[in-house]
Amino acid sequence: MIKILSAQQIRELDAYTIKHEPIPSIDLMERACRAFCSWFTTHVDTRYTVGIVCGTGNNGGDGMGIARMLLDWNYSVKVWVVEGGGRESLDFKTNLQRLKEKIQIQAISKNYDKGLFFGCDVLIDALFGTGLSRPVEGVSAEVMTCMNQADVIRVAVDIPSGLMVDAPSAGAIIKADHTVSFQLPKLAFFLPENHPYVGEWHVVDIGLSKTGLEQTQSDTFLVTKKSITKLLKPQYKFDHKGRRGHALLIAGSYGKMGAAVLASRAALRTGVGLLTAHVPAKGYEIIQTAVPEAMVSIDQADACFSITPEIEPYTAIGIGPGLGKDKKTAQALRVVLEKTDAPLVLDADALNIISENRELLALLRPGAILTPHPKEFERLAGASKNDFERLDRQRAFSKEHQVVVILKGGHTTITSPEGLMFINNTGNPAMATGGSGDVLTGILTALLAQGYSSVEAAQLGVWLHGLAGDEARRKIGQRGLIASDFIEHLPVAFSSLR
Repeated sequence: MIKILSAQQIRELDAYTIKHEPIPSIDLMERACRAFCSWFTTHVDTRYTVGIVCGTGNNGGDGMGIARMLLDWNYSVKVWVVEGGGRESLDFKTNLQRLKEKIQIQAISKNYDKGLFFGCDVLIDALFGTGLSRPVEGVSAEVMTCMNQADVIRVAVDIPSGLMVDAPSAGAIIKADHTVSFQLPKLAFFLPENHPYVGEWHVVDIGLSKTGLEQTQSDTFLVTKKSITKLLKPQYKFDHKGRRGHALLIAGSYGKMGAAVLASRAALRTGVGLLTAHVPAKGYEIIQTAVPEAMVSIDQADACFSITPEIEPYTAIGIGPGLGKDKKTAQALRVVLEKTDAPLVLDADALNIISENRELLALLRPGAILTPHPKEFERLAGASKNDFERLDRQRAFSKEHQVVVILKGGHTTITSPEGLMFINNTGNPAMATGGSGDVLTGILTALLAQGYSSVEAAQLGVWLHGLAGDEARRKIGQRGLIASDFIEHLPVAFSSLR
């Protein structure tokens, strides 16, 4: 996994590298500039005119170094320095002197030409980096507005100027099409409210100390293929279905049996040995026809979940997809929570029932997995002013109730009872379709039934779910995907872990 660090920790890691490699700070800056240019020169053709807008701190020093290197690559380069944005750093001054030998540098002060970026095809933002601690004001803010209005491709150096690493942002912020981040991604990159500013982000290695990174404590991590592969349990020649768990899915109601079908099929595709689906009486023929590999437990009610089946035989239980919120369903859910010691996945209407009957929170077994989308989470934990506050609420909710919370989104976040957070980086916009969450519930239930811990199942399940969506998009196309497509591509997702 990749550690996600705070702005202060990033600065400390820079300082550790400078001290212990050892390497002069200006040489570390050169290394960062070369890494940026390696990315840039593979994505932007030399026929484009590149404008670089620099501040007077170290981010501006990066911009100066990048300009010098791009000139060596035969790019047409224009450079501006915005005055009054702060004190000049030593490394900025050094790179400024080096660049003056190659090109004329234009200063931007109060009375500047509003059309100064005319003729540029690409603007590189090197105004402010991770050291920014307050909203941008004055001339710098005005220049950033002009940059945002220019008809160009905008590329941010390390982080878009005006964007905070680990706190809500306000004021002027560069709207980058691409952000080239040094060494590690920033927490801000993963939040919906920041997407208009970050664009597509890319990480380049600038050689920061591995020892320093190992010694840096973090409670937030980006899940990677390598970390997921380590979680995957092996399969043996003499395995049988009894060794791969027996899952129970309680799902479906009148008009919503599709959710039960999707969750059941996903559980089976995820490798559970045996699956029993508990459905309303009128859903019997549907589930038997659509999912012949599953066994069926039939509820005494025609249209909803009303009575708890015998739950002793099951190694994991998933409950919620298409369940509805009938009073009898709410009571039956209470009985499940009271009686079961099996690992649990709670989704959709199971979460909505708990939100409306908050005393049920006390019945959640330690390690239960909850899979809300943002609105469901708001009903559970309260409204948040911004995405950072919502992450704090998610972490606090997991710790208070000793549960695993999977908050679904473009970058799904997973929080553990210990307060750790894991960020997922698979999946795509085509997965924003009805039934996608039901598929995830089936995957998670199957993994729990096979003996994965709640935190392991959450990481592996979310990653596979997203990757199956990525594989479906790659083979079928982005528009028009349906949840069944994700199920069909689960075996391909598993194969990628070999």
